[in-house]
Amino acid sequence: MATESTDEDLAASWEASVGGDQAAADDAWDAALPSGGGPSEAPQSIAQQATGSERILNQDEIDSLLGFSMDEENSPKKSGVRALINSELVSYERLPMLEVVFDRLVRLMTTSLRNFTSDNVEVSLDAIQSMRFGDYLNSIPLPAILAVFKARQLDNFGLLTVDSNLIYSIVDVLLGGRRGTIAMRVEGRPYTTIERVLVTRLVEVILHDARKAFDPLTAVDFDLDRIETNPRFAAIAQPANAAILVKLRIDMEDRGGRCELLLPYATLEPIRKMLLQNFMGEKFGRDNIWEGHLATELWSAPTTLRVVLDEFEQPLGKMMNLQVGDTLVMNATPESRAHLMCGDIHLTTGKVGRIGQKVAMRVDQPITQATKKKLMEAR
Repeated sequence: MATESTDEDLAASWEASVGGDQAAADDAWDAALPSGGGPSEAPQSIAQQATGSERILNQDEIDSLLGFSMDEENSPKKSGVRALINSELVSYERLPMLEVVFDRLVRLMTTSLRNFTSDNVEVSLDAIQSMRFGDYLNSIPLPAILAVFKARQLDNFGLLTVDSNLIYSIVDVLLGGRRGTIAMRVEGRPYTTIERVLVTRLVEVILHDARKAFDPLTAVDFDLDRIETNPRFAAIAQPANAAILVKLRIDMEDRGGRCELLLPYATLEPIRKMLLQNFMGEKFGRDNIWEGHLATELWSAPTTLRVVLDEFEQPLGKMMNLQVGDTLVMNATPESRAHLMCGDIHLTTGKVGRIGQKVAMRVDQPITQATKKKLMEAR
């Protein structure tokens, strides 16, 4: 009976609160609660239980969890949920040899462009970053010239972008423009044939230096495929594919511009194991002193040689029953050639004779390079 009366009192309190009668609602709460409890004790106890069971995060903790704090905005490294959903965050730090290759490219381009332009050229590496291919195409400042090239041994493509400032500077330098003058730029017009030809020569010089930069690591030939001015026609990968972007700055006294080299991860995948190794010296981990010592010891290593006059087959039982005085008839004649052997490797042939009291062999022909290679592999 007590339970039924309590339920009726709670229902009456809800109806009173809905109807706007706050005084009737308070009286209903007083009637529904046990003796000694006020109308505000039940809500307060519920709030206290909820607060005690879970701790509420403040705004700084929420921003840190999501990765949207002010410190994260200024930092190049993102964290939290934003680092998981941001499509631009693709780390290239797993390939430490890339920085070595591109530093070598900068040094080679400095020398090559000085010879190409007959001017004082300084090439600097601005940044190496990873991004999605589609995001890069959308970020290219137009007008620009995009050179699509193919990495022959890697069986994939890359992209070289030359901005308008560098295009007009190269044209001005190669056509004999005066120093100290700013290259004239006419916006809103397509590039002329002369400009495209001169920029093509510049791209070929850069691709040649890129091949030499990769030579200590692996042999890669970069062949120019085509020249484009519209980024939509330079799509060499899917928009969501990750790629390495290298930003280079080329300065020619008071003129210059930027060029950007983009290599998709699919292009670098065949040499990924080589790019994972650590850099040790200019020879990429090779020790010249140890190589010289090893070569010297190999040339002075002792080798056992055999001169074989003839070979024939006999039953094992007959060979086991050989007695003193038995004669083995060989197929060799006095004019037959003997074979010089090193283990199981045939080196050359010759004729057996005598010098003094010793049996000698005169070599008829030199050892071939293929035989030398087999002998070195066997050693």
